[in-house]
Amino acid sequence: MSTILPGTLIDRSFRERIILVGVVFPGLTDEIVEENLDELAQLVDSAGADVVGRVMQRRNAPDPATFIGKGKAREIAELSNELDADTVVFDDELSPAQHRNLEKLFGRTAIDRTAVILDIFAQNARSPEGKAQVELALLRYRLPRLRGRGNQLSQQGGGLLGNRGPGETQLEVDRRRLLRRMHRLEADLREVDRTRELQRRSRARGRQRELALVGYTNAGKSTLLNALTDAGVPAENRLFVTLDPRTRQFALPGGETVLVTDTVGFVRKLPHELVEAFRTTLASVRLADLLVHVVDASAVNAEAQMTAVHGVLAEIGAGDVPELVVINKADLAPEAAKELARHFEGVIVSARTGEGIDEFMRVVADRLRGADRVVELVVPWDRGDILAAIHREGEVVAQTDGELSATVQVVLDEVGKARFAEFVAVP
Repeated sequence: MSTILPGTLIDRSFRERIILVGVVFPGLTDEIVEENLDELAQLVDSAGADVVGRVMQRRNAPDPATFIGKGKAREIAELSNELDADTVVFDDELSPAQHRNLEKLFGRTAIDRTAVILDIFAQNARSPEGKAQVELALLRYRLPRLRGRGNQLSQQGGGLLGNRGPGETQLEVDRRRLLRRMHRLEADLREVDRTRELQRRSRARGRQRELALVGYTNAGKSTLLNALTDAGVPAENRLFVTLDPRTRQFALPGGETVLVTDTVGFVRKLPHELVEAFRTTLASVRLADLLVHVVDASAVNAEAQMTAVHGVLAEIGAGDVPELVVINKADLAPEAAKELARHFEGVIVSARTGEGIDEFMRVVADRLRGADRVVELVVPWDRGDILAAIHREGEVVAQTDGELSATVQVVLDEVGKARFAEFVAVP
């Protein structure tokens, strides 16, 4: 699957100087917008730029032409000159017309939170599939912004949107080229999806249960995967390090093995273009037997992050998958971890130190088996047909071999319980 990622939005030849802009609309508070700008500053840092200033404004509704109004835009233009800023980044999504109008007023680049997140994903994509998904998201973002743009997206050159053609004909040529590329990427990703579906069916025939690690970006999902499986995957204190899903196998107490998949982290205001492009990757979340929702106990507003994760899960059709809340980074914020665990009935762990991992595995085993579904059967050795059927139709948790019979602990549904009722062990 060949990909040619469009240029990223932030110049890498030097650290761009960025001004952040947040707007307090009805229903929001200054504190919420400040938190959002703090996170946007982290995103900008991950993208490779420096925040040199921030601006907040109160409005009843966005201005259709400039989002913030011409007066405020002129103030930001003056501040940008004073601070020698290269780019102004808005925490809210801008329309193509607002982009265009603001850049004229600022005399420099104006982008939004969506563009910054897309930029980070473009930097971190490693596998052919990940690169294709990010490129598709970038092109979906780029398409409506082709018409009427200035000569460059960034003052420094490069830039996602590239140069505008000299006239309408060139714009239409560019549009057709983008559409052709998008259709090719969509076809390639559908083929990946078909391959994944065959793999999932093969695993289903083996009756191996599956977990999906989900959570806010930088919550510690990859560190937890390493603690469970010795996977050795990169686990850095940066946003969106993991874009490509990684599936590993590990054994629960009792011996049975399960599959666990590390997934891309979520974030507030996750661009719709990315959610759509990553639907193939996120299919593992929808089809999991259990979601392990990893929460960062040290986060400033962990509950808001959990709400954002649930919003994305609902958007991809995984809102009804059973969930186990795991409060991570207990070594950094022990009291906050205890409070979150009480409120959300979660398991407390520190994936970095190993604290709580054994308890986590015990709870996972109980949740996957279902205490009321584990049945103990005693099967004589001359009933090999029954033993074979039990292994075929149930999930064997443990088996003890005796002289005359085998004692089997197995997870069965109601039909299976009825079928093997005569072999149920007598208390």
